Amino acid sequence: MSFKNKITKLHYDKTAKGLFVDMLEFFSIFYGIITSLRNKLYDIGVLKQIKVNAKVISVGNITTGGVGKTPLVAKLAQYYINKDEKVAVISRGYGGKLSNKKINLISDGVNIYYDAIESGDEAYWHAVNNPLSCVVTCKDRVKAAKYAIDNLGCTVIILDDGFQHRRIARDINIVLVDSELGFGNEKLLPAGPLREGKEAFNRIDKLVIVNKGGNQERANKYAKILSKKLGKPTIVCNTKPDYIYNIKSGERLASGEAITALCAIGQPEQFFKFLDGKYEIINKVIYPDHHLYKKSEIDNIKGIIVTTEKDAVKLSQFDRKDIYAMKLKTDISINFLVDE
Repeated sequence: MSFKNKITKLHYDKTAKGLFVDMLEFFSIFYGIITSLRNKLYDIGVLKQIKVNAKVISVGNITTGGVGKTPLVAKLAQYYINKDEKVAVISRGYGGKLSNKKINLISDGVNIYYDAIESGDEAYWHAVNNPLSCVVTCKDRVKAAKYAIDNLGCTVIILDDGFQHRRIARDINIVLVDSELGFGNEKLLPAGPLREGKEAFNRIDKLVIVNKGGNQERANKYAKILSKKLGKPTIVCNTKPDYIYNIKSGERLASGEAITALCAIGQPEQFFKFLDGKYEIINKVIYPDHHLYKKSEIDNIKGIIVTTEKDAVKLSQFDRKDIYAMKLKTDISINFLVDE
């Protein structure tokens, strides 16, 4: 297990103690001061938000790690495409080799200009799975949005992981929370998973409780608790496995097969839970989120590999016919999120 994954595990352990935990909590004090000051400066108008000439929707989270933003962004994009809007998905381009200090056009809605290694796994996934939406990566979301509007004619901008990027004004702030993990140990980085303090809750327009574990009753109860506590419109988003398919041929994998479960995502344990009981997991291989795979790493794995779709876009470069990906199914009312 990498150091990053060990820290992530610590973030969701409310009983963790020791000198290392104390040290992380000490640094959290300074992190909290910086983030609170930044938010205050935006709130009072010292730091200005910039409004662009398009509808802007942010999909993000308050905690670190994977919560399930990418599938929801895809559903939002498809919703507006079906309404004849020109959509741009804007991402920072995490894990890609392209410099995110400049604007990178990954897809114009027709052509894809970079592969997953160059653009980053999430941006490339959007380009492949949302073929009619544009995909742009840049650290500066304002610059990326203006480019999409001025050069691509986009009328709807969807920010993938945009909650903390306050410089661009948005019409809707959607925040996702895992129904089982919640806010972890409820501590700020680096001692916990929180990217911001409690002041961030005021900016939420719609709260989405992501139910990955299948416990509908628990998810519904948690949604009611948070809705009442935060005073925000809240909905449950159910995410579950649909099927496992070969990334080269599309052939589906029968249950009961012996597999190696491989992933490089923020919350790997949930992926393993999806597979557990349906397949014989002989090995679990975990890499840090957005990891760029080397050929030798894949060659060392014998037998069938099952991975996530986010990882699959990077693994497709390798000449293997026994790599499979898990297709997820996301169930949520988009109308609730967009007030239409």
